[in-house]
Amino acid sequence: MKTKQPKRYDFTRKPKKPSKLWMWLANILAIDPRLKGRPLTVNKINMEDIKPPYLLFATHASMLDFPVMYKAVAPYAANNVVAIDAIRDVGDWLMRQLGCICKRKFVKDLHLIKNMKYCTETLHDIVCVYPEARYSFDGTTSFLPDSLGKTGKLLKVPVVVLRMYGPFISAPQWNKVEQHLPLRADLVCVANAEEVKSLPAPELNARIHQELQRDEYAWQKEEGIRNTYEKRAEGLHHILYQCPHCKKEFEMYSKGTRLWCNACKKVWEMSELGELKAVEGETEFSHIPDWMAWERKNVKEEVESGNYRFDDDVTVHTLPNAKRFYDQGMGHLTQTLEGTHLTCTAYGEKVDLFWTGNELESVHIEYDYPFRKEKYKKNIFGDCIDISVHDDSYWLHPVTNRTQLTKFSFATEEIFRLAQERVKKEHGVK
Repeated sequence: MKTKQPKRYDFTRKPKKPSKLWMWLANILAIDPRLKGRPLTVNKINMEDIKPPYLLFATHASMLDFPVMYKAVAPYAANNVVAIDAIRDVGDWLMRQLGCICKRKFVKDLHLIKNMKYCTETLHDIVCVYPEARYSFDGTTSFLPDSLGKTGKLLKVPVVVLRMYGPFISAPQWNKVEQHLPLRADLVCVANAEEVKSLPAPELNARIHQELQRDEYAWQKEEGIRNTYEKRAEGLHHILYQCPHCKKEFEMYSKGTRLWCNACKKVWEMSELGELKAVEGETEFSHIPDWMAWERKNVKEEVESGNYRFDDDVTVHTLPNAKRFYDQGMGHLTQTLEGTHLTCTAYGEKVDLFWTGNELESVHIEYDYPFRKEKYKKNIFGDCIDISVHDDSYWLHPVTNRTQLTKFSFATEEIFRLAQERVKKEHGVK
């Protein structure tokens, strides 16, 4: 039966200049308490004479990114580009007082560009964007779009990168219990206003991409930062889903400081410095990002061979606005080399969505969402995939496929890469 359509979020609304009162309260009640016991070092590089307005691209690893960002740009505030689910968590009214600009992840949105230009040209503010659009899986840089240079050219203001270390190792998304570890923020101007004007977009894009690269586990080891949390490996199987010993997928488990394969019974121990060591036999990968890079390579080969397929029933929740999720019952999600296909019922109407490989550059995934379950009377999803269209977001929880979200994310990006290569090849032939 068809039901009443909910009111959609209005992305055309102009953002507000961050309120001095509400920013002061945010510092007192949220930012300072969040950073207490976490020594923060801010390094400013090439930032002489760089003042608002400017465009800030920040790395993304955990909820600690936001207080670190505000401290790094102080004494100024910023108009933060924020995903609609985060707006929903805090509240639209309050987030607008703090200058936030609402966005759906991995959806091209002209209203966002207009709002960013409004912030730089009229409000003369810093505009902060998290171009990875999701938290890092392994403390290294996630997928970055090739449009960052074009965005900088369009806004015609200095382009700055905020590269953060510590937010990930303090609270990785697969283990969200925050630890009190040191934090570092490098605020780097990659191009002043004159350079933005004169540089070709691809060169500006390359500069931005280069400055956004980081590896938090390598930094942790280099700095000798010890994580003594007795459950530091719990959840690691979400990202290290394939055993490098027997090659089986989705048979990995974790508890305490250990990770193991249920198929071949091999066990690894995670050290206080974030390294892995096999309890017996060869340590195939001591560095977690190397293990993930191997998994991604395997997914790439599977996609290119045409053998990749994801197929499962999913529970469906929708987020049309920043107020609440709507339970839509069951649906079905399929992904192949051709693209990603979702069928379900939403608001009493049949929904049939298909994203070609060239349309979906990446997806947002969440492990154990929401984490703070005491705040939620309803909508306890668990592990889920978030795929959006312009006027809605579909939060999908696979029913039978255990710990396949990371592979799904890898596959989405590899399918997109392959589709882009085909387009370039076709244009080249023409």
